[in-house]
Order: sequence, then C-alpha cells, then structure tokens
Amino acid sequence: QVQLVESGGGLVQPGGSLRLSCAASGRIFSINVAGWYRQAPGKERELVAGITSDGSTNYADSVKGRFTISRDNAKNTVYLQMNSLKPEDTAVYYCSAVIRTTYAVTYDRWGQGTQVTVSS
Repeated sequence: QVQLVESGGGLVQPGGSLRLSCAASGRIFSINVAGWYRQAPGKERELVAGITSDGSTNYADSVKGRFTISRDNAKNTVYLQMNSLKPEDTAVYYCSAVIRTTYAVTYDRWGQGTQVTVSS
C-alpha cells in the first residue's frame, strides 16, 4: 500500500517558521512531481509550491520568498520550509505526489493534511 504521511504542522506566532514533511511509504521506486497545497476555511484548495523530479520548483505568488519546497529522494520525503509566517497562511496543508512503485505502477496520492495555525 502506497501512502503519504504529513507531519510538522502546529501553532506558530506571526513571523515564525515551521517545516512540514511528507513521507511516502510502501514499495517506492521514486517520487515524480510533488506539491504542497492548502485549504483555508471557506476557501478552495490552492497550490502553494511544486517540485519536479529534477528539482525544478514553482510557488504561489503569496508565498514566494518565504516558503521553500525541497525533496530528499533517498528518504522519499518532500519538505516545505515556511518562514515569515502570516495569519493568512493559516490552513490545512496537504501533500500530493505522483509515486512510482518498484512494481512499475504509478499512483497519484494525497496525504491526510496537517493543520497550520498562525496566530498571536
């Protein structure tokens, strides 16, 4: 069974930092494209940051210069470093990835989500 498990969310004051992790488990051969999304109450889910298999990245304008997406292929893990957090960053953050297994089947998976709350 292939799945993504997120961790690292929590409560942080404005201006603070958090690092989210998204670990793939199962018979993983590689993670292809991956991304972090977020959904605030009453709003649609939006792409925050994405990363390709060769490390190319893209960011939503609202987080450019503050958030950094990265990956550790040896650990089958994708990270989101969030700095200079603002109250408007408050949301449930989801990881999504296209995962290739050792038995040559590719899955599109979502994590369960992790809550990030930015408040004083």
